[in-house]
Amino acid sequence: MPDTAAYLSKNMREDVLVSLKTGFWIRGKLESFDRHLNLILGDAEELIVDKGERKSIRLGKRVLVRGDMVVAISMPKEVKE
Repeated sequence: MPDTAAYLSKNMREDVLVSLKTGFWIRGKLESFDRHLNLILGDAEELIVDKGERKSIRLGKRVLVRGDMVVAISMPKEVKE
């Protein structure tokens, strides 16, 4: 996990896109994480694609995503080195 922690640490306060086991997608600013990949996202929103149309639902100022629900974390912008 040290590589994972370093990767996420370099991108703190940047936008991330999180894929969940339920099939949902959440986008927000990465504010914090722990060794279990529990995430705290700021200004989070759920992304929905319905009949080819993209929609977003605001979830809140701060959202906790449990690490056991996370499938993937994507950095939409270029990763800082």
